[in-house]
Amino acid sequence: MPYNILIVDDSETVRAVIARTLEMAGVAVSNLHQASNGEEALEVMKNNWVDLVFSDINMPGMGGVEMIEHMRASDLLSTVPVVVVSTEGSKTRIDDLLSKGVRAYIRKPFTPEKVKAVVDELLGGGSNEA
Repeated sequence: MPYNILIVDDSETVRAVIARTLEMAGVAVSNLHQASNGEEALEVMKNNWVDLVFSDINMPGMGGVEMIEHMRASDLLSTVPVVVVSTEGSKTRIDDLLSKGVRAYIRKPFTPEKVKAVVDELLGGGSNEA
């Protein structure tokens, strides 16, 4: 089953790398949405169904943590899984993000295998493989 995925990062290059990594991992994507910060992401989710969000934390305007807090307070968005993709990797930071409802954490740089494993864990598959 293909998924609707939203990638949130202020770097267009990073968004492109994540999109390419999803493709390389064989993740079936129906609609791939992109946003450059949390505010844009919430607007995308207001107008489109999203199955999974990959998000950076540090972005200009509304950052990833604030976006996640808005999502968790929303009846419509509270169950959408969020995967944080960041260079920050301290246990304290990861534990804090998990306590805010983040479902998984991927540290940059990442591999297609890691991305696929997270998608499979959170959505139960979605691969193009037979």
